[in-house]
Amino acid sequence: MQVNEGLRVLENVIIRLFSPDGTIKETRVANAVTTVAKNMIADQLLAAPALVKTTHLAIGTGTPGATLLGAEIDRNALTSKTRSGAVITMVGDWAAGDGTGALTEAGTFNVVTANTIDMHTSVSFAVVNKLAADVLQISWTLTIA
Repeated sequence: MQVNEGLRVLENVIIRLFSPDGTIKETRVANAVTTVAKNMIADQLLAAPALVKTTHLAIGTGTPGATLLGAEIDRNALTSKTRSGAVITMVGDWAAGDGTGALTEAGTFNVVTANTIDMHTSVSFAVVNKLAADVLQISWTLTIA
């Protein structure tokens, strides 16, 4: 007898914008999973994975495409990447003066160079206006369920 249990990847993105004094100005929550993310997760089970793991988070002012953000303005190395059970959390931070603009998209990547693939996950959201003195934090959670 064959048992068929569905394996899913659930994604949750929390975007927090902080004012210079540390108060939260805005919070956005979004969900999206790309085929590339599913392929990268499956690839990591191989003895010699071919796909490079996620290392960077990028933000932009457009709408994500299949492999890149629509209008990327900044890409930073992940501040942290942790796993607890079947939940992986990746965090990216933008300090004051970094990544300023009317932000509407974000994505995770496996390369430092802006506007370069591979984009593992992406999301679009209602505009977040990051001023020069503001701090932005994006927490990206992948749950294997």
